[in-house]
Amino acid sequence: MVELEEWRLLGVDVYDGYMNMAIDEALMRLRSEGRCPNTVRLYRWKPPAVSIGYSQRAEKAANLGACKQLGIDVVRRMTGGGAVYHDYRWEITYSVVVDEDNPKIPKDLLQSYMVLSRGIVEGLRRLGLDAKMEPSLPLCSVLKPGKYGPLVDIVVNGRKICGSAQVRRWGVVLQHGTLLLDADFDLMFKALGIEDRAEEMRDKITTISGELGRKVDFNEVADALARGFEEALEVKLNRGWIGSEEMELASQLLREKYGQEWWNLQGAKREK
Repeated sequence: MVELEEWRLLGVDVYDGYMNMAIDEALMRLRSEGRCPNTVRLYRWKPPAVSIGYSQRAEKAANLGACKQLGIDVVRRMTGGGAVYHDYRWEITYSVVVDEDNPKIPKDLLQSYMVLSRGIVEGLRRLGLDAKMEPSLPLCSVLKPGKYGPLVDIVVNGRKICGSAQVRRWGVVLQHGTLLLDADFDLMFKALGIEDRAEEMRDKITTISGELGRKVDFNEVADALARGFEEALEVKLNRGWIGSEEMELASQLLREKYGQEWWNLQGAKREK
């Protein structure tokens, strides 16, 4: 019997959007120093938030007035791509942090997206959904060296159910994405400032509950995703917790970067 490579599984954790993004970066930085393991993380957002892509302008990527009125945070990601609405009530975010030179991770960017996204596909199939990967359009949006917009969407019955983005820095890959269990599309479109495109967008997006015709439990989905990643990556996931060193660095990044207006609203020009 082949001995499987062991990775860590975190979650399902619940933090606000600023801390969620700080933790993802902290895991990358510490993984680059060999001070934390390759990790699959599952998490939720409370309060709700809009995460915007690395090079987006906040005032164009989201309806900042509506977000402030509705108590919705706005946070900039390290990764590229477009704005995404996250809500504690119906969404799970995944992130994978792994060495860039790990043999399981292809050097080719599109192929690496497909390998990591396969964990979501296999998880959805375990829930009874015929999930598939489709190229995003445009295929690649390189926003800065190492920061990439979506290359692959995961669809069910021709409609998007999960989108992902990736960044490569310090010899480490971070890929994260959002999976919709359910949705309040009116609220989502208002926060994103795309109410004028509501009808068009409703035809392009779907949810797990909508496809299964029943409500799904977060634990059910999280377990399916964990098993999906194990199968797709041929690894053994060992349940773990965010360590004190990781949380200390995440808290520092929160204070210095993700909790700051210069990063979230004014652009990422001052990033070191």
